[in-house]
Amino acid sequence: MAQRLDYSPRVWTAEEKLAEAQADSSGALLEGLKLLRELHEAGVLTFLVKLARGGEGLLGKSLHMLEGDSATRLIRNVLELARTASELDPDAVGSLGRAVNAGVIEGAKRVEKGDGVGLGEVLGLLRDRDVQVALGALFGTLKGFGRSLRDSRGETQETVAQRRPDEKLNKNRT
Repeated sequence: MAQRLDYSPRVWTAEEKLAEAQADSSGALLEGLKLLRELHEAGVLTFLVKLARGGEGLLGKSLHMLEGDSATRLIRNVLELARTASELDPDAVGSLGRAVNAGVIEGAKRVEKGDGVGLGEVLGLLRDRDVQVALGALFGTLKGFGRSLRDSRGETQETVAQRRPDEKLNKNRT
């Protein structure tokens, strides 16, 4: 009659498991070490350690915000902002961003000098081509903003004031 075999699988030690995993993943470990070295040299690891350890830092405040009742609203708003940002034309955003930067610099110069502006200068500035282009951009932005707000309310009928004198009234604008 056959005898029963007693078999007990070998229990691997932690060191043996580590050695086997290291041998199986040597390529990945080398790549990971290269990445870790670059992150360290760039100071990213130091930043991440400070971010994780700082209870009153950015990470701690972020986690605290997510604990509240408004967490769902916050996440939905962030996602909506991301969706809106993804619809923006990068060239248009770049162009307007450079314009805003130049405007801020020009405004800062006037503030530094303590320059105000009187009615006469305002009227004179209306003849300046740069001011005319900037006002055109601002009014175009306002027009697009208003049109989008009206569309969101379902208001599609144009008024007489919304068309140029040479255009016919479009009762159902698309």
